[in-house]
Amino acid sequence: MSRDDWHYLYNRKAWKQLRLDHLSKEPLCVFCQRDGKLTPATVVDHIKAHKGNLDLFFDANNLQSLCKLHHDSTKQKAELKQVNYIGCDENGLPIDPEHPFNLGRGG
Repeated sequence: MSRDDWHYLYNRKAWKQLRLDHLSKEPLCVFCQRDGKLTPATVVDHIKAHKGNLDLFFDANNLQSLCKLHHDSTKQKAELKQVNYIGCDENGLPIDPEHPFNLGRGG
């Protein structure tokens, strides 16, 4: 299924309401908060890519608030690399809990 096949979902009233509800509950970018910054979120992102799957698309537990910068950079890189999070903690360990290192397969 191509992006064009499901992009119309973002114009649906149900999505617009879900987006507003989510931003009212979580108004700050979760990636910025992880870095110790407080930045207003403008994008409601699907944690797990839905690719048109309606259950994932409308699942409130599959949403996170992001600033546009993190959505358009860090999140896109993570999706291309098929990981949840890009980056390391202060000890140099991957912050993605699903990273092979954190699952005991990284050396």
